[in-house]
Amino acid sequence: MQYVVLAALVSTHVLDAVAASAIGAAAGAVVNYWLNHRFTFRSDKAHRVAAPRFFVVAAAGIALTGVLMAIFTHGFRMPWLAAQCVTTACLLALTYTINSAWAFRSVERDV
Repeated sequence: MQYVVLAALVSTHVLDAVAASAIGAAAGAVVNYWLNHRFTFRSDKAHRVAAPRFFVVAAAGIALTGVLMAIFTHGFRMPWLAAQCVTTACLLALTYTINSAWAFRSVERDV
């Protein structure tokens, strides 16, 4: 979802890569919550508990996405798609680890 939104906004010259990536990350977070809860983590945590935690992590990820995209596209003059790939690689392990340990952690481990 993030890459589709990013590509659509950048290729139509609606937004620059930094803003488009952040909007794409926000759109992707909505889809990713459901996929992560259901498939990735097979969580038994109630949505009223998991969703707020997930979206706190997602908000931090969106902010870091903007920072990294600005550094890569403006500072290092990387093409936007390459910058997004590097940004994704940097943030994927971090957000996965936090979501695994906090947002979607099994109820059994909470006790």
